[in-house]
Amino acid sequence: MAVDPNPTDKARKDTLILRADVVQGSVNLGVVKGQPSASPIAPLPKRIPGQQWEMVLYEVDVPAKDGSPQLSLRAPFDMPPAVSTPWNTRPAADFLPVGSFLYDLDNNGGDSQNEMFKGRDGTLITRHLGKSRTYAPGLANAVNVPSKGMVYKGRWRWAAPNLVYYSVSIENTTTTNIRNRPDVPIAFELPQQANGVTGQILTGHMRNMDYRGAMANLIPLQAMCWPGNGSTHASIYYPNSQTVAEGLDVLRTFPGRSTVFFSGIYEANVFSE
Repeated sequence: MAVDPNPTDKARKDTLILRADVVQGSVNLGVVKGQPSASPIAPLPKRIPGQQWEMVLYEVDVPAKDGSPQLSLRAPFDMPPAVSTPWNTRPAADFLPVGSFLYDLDNNGGDSQNEMFKGRDGTLITRHLGKSRTYAPGLANAVNVPSKGMVYKGRWRWAAPNLVYYSVSIENTTTTNIRNRPDVPIAFELPQQANGVTGQILTGHMRNMDYRGAMANLIPLQAMCWPGNGSTHASIYYPNSQTVAEGLDVLRTFPGRSTVFFSGIYEANVFSE
């Protein structure tokens, strides 16, 4: 953008602006020229409802006697004010501008207190406020899960946009050694579908104090969310019990009187990537 010269003996302040013309349906960059003065003041942006709206990006200091102009950034800019609702916060976002934060106070107790953000990617929960939510992390790819004696405990919360913190405890209080389906590892349910663009690794361990199922008493575990359409369950692997050279094996047995623990953070799939 060209800045007009200033041959006078007094300095001048111009502004580099974004000008939205509502009538024409256009947005353009422009330079608004100020007046030379001993104490120059930048021009105020136009704010004509239904016609023109200007946002200042830079102030331009134009020295006297055709000196070199200097730019001064005028960011940051004010965000829309935060909004809170007693419930049904997401529908309220439809009436708010992009860049708005919303707070669901959950006065009716039907969900969780949370913070939302309406951005260019849509409206999503940025974090849960207050207590974590609970869920039952059921098993998958297991053929003989006892109908009684299984204790499923899960906690989770949105820790950041599209990021889940979770913790899981699955206890087999029976003497039954749970087996996997052929050729697939035992898996546990996630509180939210995992993003599958790259695949993700989760960590945990098994406590098997009675050495049941021909397995050790404390076993490090890894769970895989495979690349693809996004996993709703994480497949469990554990170190080969015979040799380190074999790496990891699929978890084929969940011994009786044992407990599996997992916790951590993973990327969810809110945007259906």
